[in-house]
Amino acid sequence: MSSSVHVRKALHLVSMKANKLQSFVGLRLILVAALAGFLVLFSARTLFSPSTSTTSHLRGGVGDGTSCSKLPSPIAAALVHYATSNVTPQQTAAEIGVSLRVLQSRSPCNFLVFGLGHDSPMWAALNHGGRTVFLEEDATWIASVRSKHPGLESYHVTYDTRLTEADELIALRDHPGCTAQPDLAAATEADCRLALRGLPAAFHETEWDLIMVDAPTGWTPEAPGRMGAIYTAGMAARARRPGDGATDVFVHDVDRTVEDTFSKAFLCDAYLTEQVGRIRHFVIPSHREKPGTPFCPLN
Repeated sequence: MSSSVHVRKALHLVSMKANKLQSFVGLRLILVAALAGFLVLFSARTLFSPSTSTTSHLRGGVGDGTSCSKLPSPIAAALVHYATSNVTPQQTAAEIGVSLRVLQSRSPCNFLVFGLGHDSPMWAALNHGGRTVFLEEDATWIASVRSKHPGLESYHVTYDTRLTEADELIALRDHPGCTAQPDLAAATEADCRLALRGLPAAFHETEWDLIMVDAPTGWTPEAPGRMGAIYTAGMAARARRPGDGATDVFVHDVDRTVEDTFSKAFLCDAYLTEQVGRIRHFVIPSHREKPGTPFCPLN
């Protein structure tokens, strides 16, 4: 092989590595910039808002309502984590931007996340002053994350479905035991297989403003899949107290069959407001105290 060929191959390899490094560094810089921008917004709110408790409007008792001029610890920890870490969140910068825009307008709020991952410190920091709860299927992973981020509120949950059952479970979109119930408890009583059981008290005691479905695992046949998580997110939104506003629900990995079909079936096309990359954003109004409201309205 000639020396010129060797040179061209070497240059190509260097270019590939440079592009990969640029992408990684770019996303990390975006995350740090987003957290820094949120800090500026937080500071402005602190300086120009009345000295009333920032959590007086929250449901379920979130935050301690104290005021402090120093950098909030969740934001400081997230900034350090992403500035020094060799891992990046599962979502792209554009996908993160979808929920970031909602958080900027609604935080501090009650934010429920299905999944505990590399992006968890970011979500907690962006919702500083609110309550961010993570539901995770892997108890070992929870212990590992808690050792590094003890301030994150996370709970272990179990799933009794398998990805191979998705074709059977999608038929429940036409079953009144799942779609004619006022809340998750009623759906459980009606033996809806999609209704998650054994959820922590934190789930039931809180009115959720935002819900992110980015778990459980769903890429192997024996994995639980996100069928139940998507259905449960939708039921939590529909059972929300009237007057508290709609619930923003995000579903990641909608390029996969289950996330695509189940989000459309149980979160409803009519409530879909945006899709960027692999993430969908639904805005679901409360159905409580509205008997006869169709599970999914006509488009």
